[in-house]
Amino acid sequence: MGKLTTHVLDTAQGCPGEGMKIEVYRLGGGLRQLLKIVKTNDDGRCDAPILEEGELVTGEYELLFYAGAYLKRQGIEGQEPSFLNIIPLRFGVNDTTQHYHVPLLLSPYAYSTYRGS
Repeated sequence: MGKLTTHVLDTAQGCPGEGMKIEVYRLGGGLRQLLKIVKTNDDGRCDAPILEEGELVTGEYELLFYAGAYLKRQGIEGQEPSFLNIIPLRFGVNDTTQHYHVPLLLSPYAYSTYRGS
């Protein structure tokens, strides 16, 4: 069963990234199509898969993580403009039967990602 999930971990505070807005786009043919807007829960995860079987198709995707707004709410990044604001993560899906888990590990001045399980 193919699906797309994510979670956000605030590595500076050692806690889940609660309440972060995430936009999900499909890329292709020079177009960028907004599929969904989700928000992380108190565990830094979305309440359901972002894309489920049938919604996940072969191609390129982009997740936009609204990190600047999250960091401001945490009182971490008070300067304007924030060093990190909207973080784009682009990735490809080549097997729609697989689970694509694309997390964001965040601090005020750095981030990383990986393909999780």
